[in-house]
Amino acid sequence: MPMINLNDLFLFVQAVDGGSFSEAARRLGIPKSTISKRIAELEAELGARLIHRTSRSFSLSDVGRDFFNHARGALIEAEAAENIVRSRIAEPSGTVRLTASIPTTQFYLADCLPVLARKYPKINLEMHASDRFVDLVQEGFDLAVRSHFAPLPDSDLVRKQLMVEPIFVVASPGYISAYGKPNTPHDLDSHYGLLSAPGADNWHLVSDTGEKVTAKPIRRMMANESIALIKAATAGLGLTCLPSSICRDAIAQSELIHVLPNWSAGTVTTTLLMPHRRGQLPSVRATVEFLSEQLCK
Repeated sequence: MPMINLNDLFLFVQAVDGGSFSEAARRLGIPKSTISKRIAELEAELGARLIHRTSRSFSLSDVGRDFFNHARGALIEAEAAENIVRSRIAEPSGTVRLTASIPTTQFYLADCLPVLARKYPKINLEMHASDRFVDLVQEGFDLAVRSHFAPLPDSDLVRKQLMVEPIFVVASPGYISAYGKPNTPHDLDSHYGLLSAPGADNWHLVSDTGEKVTAKPIRRMMANESIALIKAATAGLGLTCLPSSICRDAIAQSELIHVLPNWSAGTVTTTLLMPHRRGQLPSVRATVEFLSEQLCK
């Protein structure tokens, strides 16, 4: 039985990704009729309807959906095979699709990515910042950078831990001048707190020697976004807990003070994840190595 033409797989995936033959034709710069004809011949060869299409609608059949997932995987593998050879003779090139949460993008990646782009001018970076759960495999991403407080759930993704950093208790000089500086974790119970979540009333602190104390500041404000917490803290509304890298600049500029420097309010871990086969691509490998160097400092 003859093998399916890889070009037909490519046209099929482009049509599905674009949502129509017209969009795929526009992206590829070829006639719409060519795409329609090749996919019709692909369906005839397979003996199955892959796409339900009318003048007003375009949708995958059940078997078409399964076929699409495997077809896209086959193209990725073909690209990987080609790039393994090309990596021996050329610098990393191609598109790298990267996703991260909005805070991780703002505080960890925003300064790194321009440097990466200058170092590897043939790599086309696509940065997608989103706080929703992103399925790397199903949505076609090469890499994800995730900052998390709890361990990540088990998965088939390759993971690389980039850093573990402490969470500081911070307050503005103005707040300290008005309300005094806490000298022990127990003092936090009589101070105003800026909380990161509705149920985060208790702050669990750990000393450099391993001692553990739970404090419950007086709730003044809640915000689940780091910049809002920094702004509220620098405005003198209360104390808050922030990862060290997020509040480092504000501390250096004397906008915030690191309160209880011998204590931390837990840790946050930053992990890089990727589908196994994507990590073989030179462009992805170069991006992983660069981010590891930058974020592991």
